[in-house]
Amino acid sequence: MNKQELFENIKKKKSFLCVGLDTDIKKIPEHLLKEEDPIFAFNKAIIDATAPYCIAYKPNLAFYESMGVKGWIAFEKTVEYIKKNYPDQFIIADAKRGDIGNTSAMYARTFFEELNIDSVTVAPYMGEDSVTPFLTYEGKWVILLALTSNKGSHDFQLTTDTEGERLFEKVLRKSQEWANDQNMMYVVGATQERMFEDIRKIVPNHFLLVPGIGAQGGSLEEVCKYGMTKECGLIVNSSRAIIYADKTENFANVAAEEAKKVQQQMEKELAAIL
Repeated sequence: MNKQELFENIKKKKSFLCVGLDTDIKKIPEHLLKEEDPIFAFNKAIIDATAPYCIAYKPNLAFYESMGVKGWIAFEKTVEYIKKNYPDQFIIADAKRGDIGNTSAMYARTFFEELNIDSVTVAPYMGEDSVTPFLTYEGKWVILLALTSNKGSHDFQLTTDTEGERLFEKVLRKSQEWANDQNMMYVVGATQERMFEDIRKIVPNHFLLVPGIGAQGGSLEEVCKYGMTKECGLIVNSSRAIIYADKTENFANVAAEEAKKVQQQMEKELAAIL
């Protein structure tokens, strides 16, 4: 999916919501534990319920890898289900990979050849040769960690060099030598709010993947005020606030209601550019 196709889908659905599939076997409704594959059964129900209100899904690999082979199978089945039944959805493998070149090449092969996923999150700490293997695949996206929403982001990302440049700013500037806004996005946490102004000065046209609204307390209004572009430029993720909104047999319907609420907020924010 290219940038224009992504924007067209945002316009069609009047939404830039990404539903995070952070599926924990210990948090899903108990009645699903009777299923042959509880994780996939949960994901399938959530996807069917929320697909009208979102433009992307983001399975977080840690939640699947924690269950070994069974979890990986559920992950693969989830990806295939989305691709077959909702081909307009942008799929993000939230894997945060990034290693020396030949290792990154294998990670890239996993997600872009074997699984044929649209995008993968990548950690930039090891530099250019750890990122560029992911950029050799036409039509695929690298989503580079830039400024995250967790408390520990202050430990490294906000530190400054002798010229006053913060580390996350260096990541944004340097990485533009490797790719452009047609195949690279950046992760920026919703809780960073006014930082979006500084980020947009460096990457005015790139899409930003924004986790941190909902359970983490980020403000959608603030994110849009400082981060939205004429092509939207935002994919805003919500995980727990949607998928775990209810633990009864009605969980999927409640998830749909929560997703619809977010979509309606987004429709208002999009009004200025659509």
